[in-house]
Amino acid sequence: MPELAEVEFYRKQWNPGIGRTVSKVITHPAARIYRDTPAAAVEKGLIGRRFLASFAHGKQMMFEFSGGAWLSLHLGMSGELSTAEPDQEIRKRDHLVLFFDELSLIFSDYRMFGKVTLDLTGGDAPESWRILPPEIIGSGFTRKRVSDFMQRFPKTPLKTLLLDQRGFPGIGNWMADEICWQLQIAPQTPAGSLDEPQITAIRNRTRLVSRESLRVIGESWNDLPDSWLMNHRWRDGGLCPRRGCRSELRREDLRGRTTCWCPSCQK
Repeated sequence: MPELAEVEFYRKQWNPGIGRTVSKVITHPAARIYRDTPAAAVEKGLIGRRFLASFAHGKQMMFEFSGGAWLSLHLGMSGELSTAEPDQEIRKRDHLVLFFDELSLIFSDYRMFGKVTLDLTGGDAPESWRILPPEIIGSGFTRKRVSDFMQRFPKTPLKTLLLDQRGFPGIGNWMADEICWQLQIAPQTPAGSLDEPQITAIRNRTRLVSRESLRVIGESWNDLPDSWLMNHRWRDGGLCPRRGCRSELRREDLRGRTTCWCPSCQK
């Protein structure tokens, strides 16, 4: 599932359309991505509107159009945004295509776990966007906020809590594993067993991993360094990349999510 950095990368794929006016919209009305806003309403609501701006927050994306129209997209597990020539053939998985004078913007999702929502109430962004928790790299993501959130769930494993979008918006499976590994904390560790210095370290490391991921993946989809867990976590027989360790990594299910860690470094 796309996480914070991947979402930022895909958001920017639509930016070439900013300043242009939607001339036509093609949808697949039966696609599950329209479970909140019918496809017909999306088509009618966007034609003739000018694309003004794009925004990302955690795993959420929002696109502003003239007249107070706000298009919200969630990529789900397999969603992607791209651009194409207006006459390019529409594929079966291209469930939303916005046409402009010289290009088209495409939202494709072959597994259809993503979601499209259109808000036409006008004015500022919808309330659902305004009430999202503070962004990890923003000033509102304070040590106190992280501490208070973690204290609410003392029995929850750290890895599981890092995946909770109410406290850590944008953190997904690989990023949560990375944070735990870099801190040398076992992902199964109950949140309530962590002391304040550890919680401070979790907050700081979460910001660091997020910033670096945004810089490397969010900018140009480049690979993270081999010194990170990311490049080794899915490899059968993968070894811990920490200098002086090189122990075999372990993968197991933790509350429904495949989790990778080093049993030597993360005791």
